[in-house]
Formats: sequence, C-alpha cells, structure tokens
Amino acid sequence: MRFKLLRRRLTISAPRMKVRSAMPWPLQWAAAAIVLGFCGAISLWAFELGKELAGVDQGSGEELARLREDVVQLREERDRIQSVLNTSGSAITVERAAQERLVAQIRTLETQNRSLREDLGFFEKLMPASGTENVAIRGLQAEVLSGTQLKWQVLVIQPVKNAPEFRGRLELSLSGTLDGKPWMMPLPGGPQPLQFRQYRRVEGMVDLPPEAVVKNVSARVVEGTVSRAVQNVSL
Repeated sequence: MRFKLLRRRLTISAPRMKVRSAMPWPLQWAAAAIVLGFCGAISLWAFELGKELAGVDQGSGEELARLREDVVQLREERDRIQSVLNTSGSAITVERAAQERLVAQIRTLETQNRSLREDLGFFEKLMPASGTENVAIRGLQAEVLSGTQLKWQVLVIQPVKNAPEFRGRLELSLSGTLDGKPWMMPLPGGPQPLQFRQYRRVEGMVDLPPEAVVKNVSARVVEGTVSRAVQNVSL
C-alpha cells in the first residue's frame, strides 16, 4: 500500500498542485472598494449622459427659472400691496388726527363764542340808562353751583366821558334761609377795593354753609362813607 502511494506521487498520475500568492485582506477590501467606486462613477456618468440626451435637465432648468421668476413677481406684488396698506394706514391716521384737531377747534370756537356772547351781553350794560349817574352798577349776576358754592359777577361803571378816577369799595351780601331760619352773610374777606376810571368788572366764588338757601344777592358801591350805587338780584 505504501509503495502504491509513493509511486502515485512520483509518477505522472500524481495530483496537480497550484501556487498562489497570499494577499492581505485589507488590500482585498481596498481593491474591491476601488472597483465598486469605479463602477458607480461609470453608472452616474451614464445616467447624467442619458438625462442630457433625453432633455430632462433642460426642462428642469427652464421650470426652475420660471418658478424663480414667479417668486420674484409674487414678492414684488406683496411689497406693492404692503406699501398700499401702509400708505392707507398713514392716510387714515392723518385723517383721524385732522378730524380730532377740527373737533377740538370747533369746541374751542364754541367756548369762545359763548364767552363773547356773555361779554357782549355784559358790556351792553355799560350803556347808561341816563347821563346823570356818577357811579352805577350794571349786570349784577349770581349763580349757585352744586348747592355749596355761589358764583357772582358785578360790573361797575362811570357813565360819563373823561370821568375822574374813582376810589371806593364794593360790598356784597347774601341773604336767604339756613336750616329754615332767616340768614344773611357778607362777602368773605370783607369789602373789595375799587379803583377805576370808566368801568371795572369784579367776580368771585363764595362757599356756602350746608343747608343754606340763597334767595337774594345785594351789591353796593361805597365811596368813603357814602353809598354811590346799590343793586339787588333775586335767585
């Protein structure tokens, strides 16, 4: 048996032997990666070439350009609309401010008009009823405000031309009832001094006691110890 095995190895019928060079596995992986990359590059090149030959890229480029133009137009339209809105808002604000100014001016003019009418009625009383008076009281006015205050106004005149300077005092007194009983009160602070040539307007406010009811207001102009003019007004 041994002789037959030895003869088979030494004769032509012995099995063939192959000699291979051993390559490390990292190099094998690297070579495989290079081959795969090369194949991928060729495939990508072929794909891009096919798209170019088929006209796909050209259509996509035109579509992209059109979309970009649409975006630009939409932005311009948005900016235009925003500008119109801003302008409209500014115009509304300006109009509203102008309207408020007009309302304020109208109120001011109405107030001035009332004041002028009051002054006109007040100064119309400067015209004397006769030319014989030296000092006269014109337009004694009194009004109770909110039940606790009284507003009064007196106009004193000398109804003659080139009148000398008058020096005197104004006395004011209130009368009525307090807690159902007769009541009288002079002007707080005492008589007010008067010094004028043609006319003098005097006015003021008086605090009333609680439960006081004013029925009459009396004004008197005194020069020295002589009473020059007296006027009463009932409320």
